[in-house]
Amino acid sequence: QVQLVESGGGSVQAGGSLRLSCVAHGYTYCMGWFRQAPGKEREGVARLYNLDSTTSYADSVKGRFTISQDNAKNTVYLQMNNLEPEDTAIYYCAAAPQPSRCGNWLVPGGWHHYDNYWGRGTQVTVSS
Repeated sequence: QVQLVESGGGSVQAGGSLRLSCVAHGYTYCMGWFRQAPGKEREGVARLYNLDSTTSYADSVKGRFTISQDNAKNTVYLQMNNLEPEDTAIYYCAAAPQPSRCGNWLVPGGWHHYDNYWGRGTQVTVSS
């Protein structure tokens, strides 16, 4: 079992920035971020492979969000710039121990909740 501890989040105005952090206690092959807005399904936002730092993003955040890692701290970050009201959601850190479980994180319906480890979530609110 892997424990994920998130920090960051908060409330900003449109155009502002926030950074989320997630510390992993245990082995992970890949880490990333999902979000869930009220009344909507959870969706993958960004993914990073720990071995080579390869990153992928949902189309809705490309060019605005950046995922990165600090291996020494077992920490992954999500830098969110130029935030929009549509980015308002609870953001969840996720991790998986093997590539078959995270390969489809960014594909709607391509992943299963029980295949991944999850943080408790942190609220991000963007006002217009």
